[in-house]
Amino acid sequence: MERIIMHIDVNNAFLSWTAVLLLKEGYQFDIRNSYAIIGDEENKRHGIVLAKSTPIKKMGVVTAEPIFMARKKCPSLKVYKPNYKWYKEMSDKLFELISQYTPDIQKMSIDECFLDYGPVKHLYGDEVEFAYRLKDEIYNTLGFTVNIGIANSKLCAKMASDFSKPNKVHTLFESEVDEKMKPLPIEELFFVGKKSALKLRNLGINTIDDLSKCSYDFLYPYFKNQSLKLIEVANGIDNSIIERDKVVTKGLSNSTTLNHNLIHKSEVLEILEAIAENLTSQLRKEGRYASVVRVQLKDSNFKNYTHQIKLENSTNNTSMIFETARKLLDEMWRDDLIRLVGLALDGLSSELSYQTSLFDVPEEFEQNKDLDNAVDKLKDKYGIDVIKKASLLGKRKVGKKY
Repeated sequence: MERIIMHIDVNNAFLSWTAVLLLKEGYQFDIRNSYAIIGDEENKRHGIVLAKSTPIKKMGVVTAEPIFMARKKCPSLKVYKPNYKWYKEMSDKLFELISQYTPDIQKMSIDECFLDYGPVKHLYGDEVEFAYRLKDEIYNTLGFTVNIGIANSKLCAKMASDFSKPNKVHTLFESEVDEKMKPLPIEELFFVGKKSALKLRNLGINTIDDLSKCSYDFLYPYFKNQSLKLIEVANGIDNSIIERDKVVTKGLSNSTTLNHNLIHKSEVLEILEAIAENLTSQLRKEGRYASVVRVQLKDSNFKNYTHQIKLENSTNNTSMIFETARKLLDEMWRDDLIRLVGLALDGLSSELSYQTSLFDVPEEFEQNKDLDNAVDKLKDKYGIDVIKKASLLGKRKVGKKY
């Protein structure tokens, strides 16, 4: 299987995310197009620029410089305070969106990650076309742009994502290293810091290509055990793997990506019922109840849409969850070709909040509860496929779950 790595990096994260929040709150203009910086403690001399807009960057303002110096370069600049709680929320939404396509994601910081695309290429097709779709989905869904670098290694994917910005997709495959990477100044090589770059310049090594041709013996007196690593990265060599992050979720969700398009709503319902069984079984094992049900569909053009509802009574009952999902599907069905079906249960609690009304049938509630418990015991003893609801019997298995 071909190794295909993507590096996804939010363009100017703190400023972009602040802009999204302000627009959401009713701002009439986008601060990304104004003389804006993100910073704090302006009244104190140690206040620094945390992020800057493109217009103010052109005025010579740089990240990490004192705000009072930035104001000398641009007296009309406006300072917006950072909102780290909001940044965390936007970061979570970003990674949640990306993880719909693959679990093989390694977060590098609050605003960047690596993605191993090779194992899912057969599902989503050409990596460049997919990257453009993903980039556009992030912008249309969350309101900010990203750069995506595509390569055969993490090193080159990172290098590619740092090419021209913003809102771009770049490739740096093994066959492109000589043309796209080696002519660059030595300072632009990932893994080479300012001190190392200065030392290399003093040795007459001015470009990545110069470094790629160096011998280990020549570099060793100056860089010791780092010498071989420097030569390898200059040649685009990096065999490090994607270290999948373990994510602790506040809810439960599951989705099925199909290797073919679904046409009929009945096919989607079959998948939703199977997912509902799995999720509610897990809820019962954990002694938790859900109060929010969300259905997700993704069509053949990778357009994503969801519907959700807050339940009057929290539950972990399979039939109740599935019937709610069925109603949501009825509301959102558009006769599109469906490629992904997902179901999420949120608002989880360890306490059951159930209020009866004149129209409730307590006996039916207890019967459903007893049935679920009996099914769970059978599955625990004989495996998850020992028993299924009648509507699923004889149906073929589709897709792959992540």
